[in-house]
Amino acid sequence: MFNKETEYALRGLVYIQIQNMNGRKPGLAEIAREIDAPPFFTAKILQRMARQGFVNSLKGKGGGFYFDPEKPELPIKDLIVATEGGNLLSGCGFGLRHCDISNPCPLHEKYSPIRDAINDLVSTETIQSLASKFPGTITPH
Repeated sequence: MFNKETEYALRGLVYIQIQNMNGRKPGLAEIAREIDAPPFFTAKILQRMARQGFVNSLKGKGGGFYFDPEKPELPIKDLIVATEGGNLLSGCGFGLRHCDISNPCPLHEKYSPIRDAINDLVSTETIQSLASKFPGTITPH
């Protein structure tokens, strides 16, 4: 459903949070390995996430990626909007510019409730809530 950047960002940030909950700040190589993502692409994504203030990083011994415990939890929706733009969560399933209840596309009746449910899901779940529910390894099958 999401592009690779969003998938890697989501898995990477959840992995970072899991490690933070265990008192660790994981480094780039570890994150890339554990989420099964190319290291260069992972570096680019995490750099972008840090620039946007979603995650912090420290260089050197004892460094790595971490979430600021003083900041509010990060809704998944914010991550998706940052990587994919807002159209994925608000656009027409048929790709039309002007689609609404008064001017519906052929998919509107069935797609609109699905889009709304996804919006609810990503608005209420956070990186932190996902990390607290994660049963084990984050590496995809």
